[in-house]
Amino acid sequence: MIDRHHELSISRQAQLAGISRGSVYYLPKPVSAADLALMRQIDVLHLEHPFMGARMLRDQLNLEGVDVGRKHVGTLMKRMGVEALYRKPGTSKKHPGHEIYPYLLRGLAIKRSNQVWALDTTYIPMAKGFVYLTAVVDWASRRVLAAKVAITLEACHAVDVLQEAFTHHGTPEIVNTDQGSQFTAHEFVQAVKDRGCKISMDGRGAWRDNVFVERLWKSVKYERVYLHAYDSVTEARMSIMQYLDWYNRSRPHSSLGKNTPDEAYTVMLPTVKLAA
Repeated sequence: MIDRHHELSISRQAQLAGISRGSVYYLPKPVSAADLALMRQIDVLHLEHPFMGARMLRDQLNLEGVDVGRKHVGTLMKRMGVEALYRKPGTSKKHPGHEIYPYLLRGLAIKRSNQVWALDTTYIPMAKGFVYLTAVVDWASRRVLAAKVAITLEACHAVDVLQEAFTHHGTPEIVNTDQGSQFTAHEFVQAVKDRGCKISMDGRGAWRDNVFVERLWKSVKYERVYLHAYDSVTEARMSIMQYLDWYNRSRPHSSLGKNTPDEAYTVMLPTVKLAA
């Protein structure tokens, strides 16, 4: 973004880009081993008690013998991309410059594959770092249509995984996400609109709006991620993708009549009527 050899001064470039001059010279510091361990504990607690905010998480960590303050917990939660999941006031508050779309699924009967797709991103701990997993899930069948492991929360990764799902599975009627900045970014919203899909967004911090994706994350973490200490992004990516493939093919769901997501997805595809 900043060209240090451009004829414009760095200060002027920063001003035009809408960022502070100080941020141009900032060099990111690696996350300490102590913070990585703390982030892992926060992740486990968040899965079990998603309604807990920074204060309650601090209290739980203190009870476990971890001396940490609310502000530090809050800072790590932001880095991880997690927040307390409960209905909060001010749900119309939006990211500066990003448009928020209404939630379209309330009261909607979702009974067909490719009727509604949901996208979400979750934090994945490694032995010496962390990555993010973004997935596209067919709402009716719970089938994971596409997924990507990346080292940042940038919108380009959400676009990549959405385009992969479009390529292999067609076009849904509605794409539902939360209000994360990667999903409210112009390039993601435009990618959805270009395919003629409606955009639906969960209420900020509203766990009921996307609860089955939260259940997917819990399965991924307890059945695969927490059983391993990934040494590299490549190892994490390979392991998680193997799990998601197994999840689609071999993990029956009681809510799907004991069918696997693959089986349910096929059964629930709309019947194409042939012309007379």
